[in-house]
Amino acid sequence: MSTQEGSCHCGAVQFEWDGPTDEAMSCNCSICRRKGYLLAFAPMDALRVSTPTEALATYTFNKHAIQHQFCTTCGCAPFGVGKTPDGQEMAAVNLRCVPGVDLDNLKINKVDGASF
Repeated sequence: MSTQEGSCHCGAVQFEWDGPTDEAMSCNCSICRRKGYLLAFAPMDALRVSTPTEALATYTFNKHAIQHQFCTTCGCAPFGVGKTPDGQEMAAVNLRCVPGVDLDNLKINKVDGASF
């Protein structure tokens, strides 16, 4: 895995990602469906955010397990953070916000999140 740079639409939120960029999860839950997320997951240390915290806002819903982060300027949601069931901190990056990823070549893993 090579380091990839990512950002929100306006560039106020910048990050580096050492996680997977060859496959993504496409979920049909209420937020993923509306946002069009293509998420890749890795341990928290794979995500390095270089943005001041005031440029980010957090949205949680349902069980509040994932803190969806979004830009306070453009509203783009480039990543979220949370914990696995065993308590490990995880990052979920929206690969649509990583320009170096070839979205057409991603292996898409569909998840029926609407049923959870």
